[in-house]
Amino acid sequence: MMLLPVPDDDEISEISAKLSPCSRIEVEPVGRWFEALCLRRRHKHSLSQHSLSSSSSSESEDDEEDIVEDDSLLLSLDPKEWKKQDHYAVLGLEKLRFKATDAQIKKAYKRKVLHHHPDKRRARGLQVKEGEDDYFTCITRAWETLGNPVKRKSYDSVDPLFDDAVPSNNNNSKENFYQVFKPVFAENARWSNKKRVPDIGDESSSFEEVNRFYGFWYEFDSWREFSYLDEEEKEKGENRDERRWIEKQNKAARQKRKKEEMTRIRQLVDNAYACDPRIQRFKDEEKEKKLAQKKAKQDAAKQRQEEEEKRKKEAEEEERKIREAEEEKIKQATAAAKKEKEAQKKAMKKERKTLRTAIKDYNFFTDDETEKVSHMAEMDKLAELLELTKLQSLNEALTSGDKEKAKCAFLTQIKELNDQLEAEKLKQLEEMSSKGSGEKSSKGGKPWSEMELQTLIKGVNVFPAGTKDRWEVIANFIKQHVSTSDKNARDVLSKAKDLQKNDTSLKNQATENAFQNFEKEQKRISQAKPKEGVLSERVETVAEQQIREAGTNPAPWTTDEQKLLEQALKTYPASTAERWERISEAVPTRSKKDCMKRYKELVELIRAKKAAQEAAKAKK
Repeated sequence: MMLLPVPDDDEISEISAKLSPCSRIEVEPVGRWFEALCLRRRHKHSLSQHSLSSSSSSESEDDEEDIVEDDSLLLSLDPKEWKKQDHYAVLGLEKLRFKATDAQIKKAYKRKVLHHHPDKRRARGLQVKEGEDDYFTCITRAWETLGNPVKRKSYDSVDPLFDDAVPSNNNNSKENFYQVFKPVFAENARWSNKKRVPDIGDESSSFEEVNRFYGFWYEFDSWREFSYLDEEEKEKGENRDERRWIEKQNKAARQKRKKEEMTRIRQLVDNAYACDPRIQRFKDEEKEKKLAQKKAKQDAAKQRQEEEEKRKKEAEEEERKIREAEEEKIKQATAAAKKEKEAQKKAMKKERKTLRTAIKDYNFFTDDETEKVSHMAEMDKLAELLELTKLQSLNEALTSGDKEKAKCAFLTQIKELNDQLEAEKLKQLEEMSSKGSGEKSSKGGKPWSEMELQTLIKGVNVFPAGTKDRWEVIANFIKQHVSTSDKNARDVLSKAKDLQKNDTSLKNQATENAFQNFEKEQKRISQAKPKEGVLSERVETVAEQQIREAGTNPAPWTTDEQKLLEQALKTYPASTAERWERISEAVPTRSKKDCMKRYKELVELIRAKKAAQEAAKAKK
């Protein structure tokens, strides 16, 4: 319930507005403020008295715990050597040291002054020395040093109780890493300009935490400086030059100590890094990870290679099937063409027989013997040169039964054939004359020597159709082997075409020789077959006989022998022992000497081919 104040006699009270209705508020007596209220009521203190007493009691209790009173220490001090004294111990703050606040330092100084001031001691009847010889000077110097933030920082940098020792890199440090290095890093963390110093962690620390810890200490930013150890004070210089010289000497000494301090910190971090068991564990994990990645790459590469080989095999199989299908188609077409050719040949043979029989039945259409011989020659010419359709038409006329009609058809066909042969002969003569004039203009009257022709034929075989700049390459090939040759690509092309057209007789001769050799070989094989019931020895071939008697086979190399040689060269590489003996065994019709000679010829051909191609490119 709220009570209104009662006015005095000389005061006038007025009502300006209506009051709001009263409301009841319930307050629950809990919390520290209620507890403080209970204490004040118990001790009958006001609010200000209670707060002041509580704060003073708490501060006094804390100070009594942290401040150490040691008069024997003060009495043992030499006021002249005040710079070597422990200022924190002089003020009784030896326990707190650099952790002491400015208020604690000020309070400790006041306590020392109240107790050790010369006037206080004289009042107690104690003996006091005069001036700065009294130990109270040490208390004053301690306050001047610790009460000034700059001087205190300078003194804290050379705290005599700080241990600059660095743990060694040994087995004990490795086995007890955390017990050895953790307190050392905690002590050195006081020098950091950065407030948040990472902890060394434990065995369960992650790689990022460990990396952050060593990264911080390898880039450690220290505020520690050594101006307190200056041998001379700059203010004591008599003039400006002397003061500058003193400052220069002090600065050099500070830089030297600062460099030694950073070397000490670096050595501490290096030793810790070397002894840290987590580093080796991380290295092992990284190594395993790299090995796993390497293995994964190798597996992936192997899988890709297997897939590539699989695709290659599938492509080869598909290509083989297509090739077999094409070969089968070609084979069938060849068989059909052969069958058709055989049928045509059989029909030609039948029609020729019919022609000859019919003309003989008509007694060659004459009784004159001379004319009869002429008709016989014409009959043979018709039989050899007429096509099947014309031959059939002629036979129909000859077998019609009308002799006059048959004779007329026979003579007409003879005349047409002779006219056709004469026309072809004239055309060929014209072509030969025009060709001769063209050769004379292109060659300029220079003939081809036998050596040049042989080299040309060899070059055409070495550089087949499809070779880039083929005729230029062959011309260079001829010039390399015939130094007096002056033939160009156009001359080579013209001569090659000429040789190709005029090579019909050579082809026929080669075909005839091939048939003769085939018949001889078949006859030899049939003679070499053993009779029934008789076990005969193997008949020696001509090539084997040549090898046995002369040690070499002078016959040209066949295609089959060339294939056997190439396969043997692949099967027995250069590192094979007795290589050429094995290769000669793989080619039964050739000796070791023949195989080696053929190999050298092939090598020379390949080199000559490459040289000619390079010469053609260089000429362009």
